[in-house]
Order: sequence, then structure tokens, then C-alpha cells
Amino acid sequence: MTRIDLDDLPPRIAAKFKTAAVGEELLLVENGLVVARLTLAGDAAAAAAQGDPNSTMEEVLDHFKSIIEDEF
Repeated sequence: MTRIDLDDLPPRIAAKFKTAAVGEELLLVENGLVVARLTLAGDAAAAAAQGDPNSTMEEVLDHFKSIIEDEF
């Protein structure tokens, strides 16, 4: 599994991941083409509320990875 650390991302992008609300979609776009669509699930939000920010990011990245694998 590929892991992306929020500290390695530009601050504006990391902030978008951190502040996403339950059910909100994040689109990853390249040259005007949507390459991935991420949706924050309710379980990830519950884990974040319990003080484990890595669980939220892991959930988002797992979803992202599954989307990429489905496409390619």
C-alpha cells in the first residue's frame, strides 16, 4: 500500500484533506480530467473524532487506491 504523509503535501492540499466533511467529495483533476473522486465516509469521521487523525487519512487513501486500481 502506498502511503502519502500530509506533511509531504503542499499546505493548501493537506488542509483540504483535513477539513473534508462526512460525505463531501474531493476530486483529483489533471488537465481538466477527473482522475479520482474521494468521499469521506462516516466511519472515518468517527475515528477522527476519537483523536486518531491517521485513521481518517488511511480511509481516504484506501479509497483512493481502490479507485486507481479499478481504473487501471
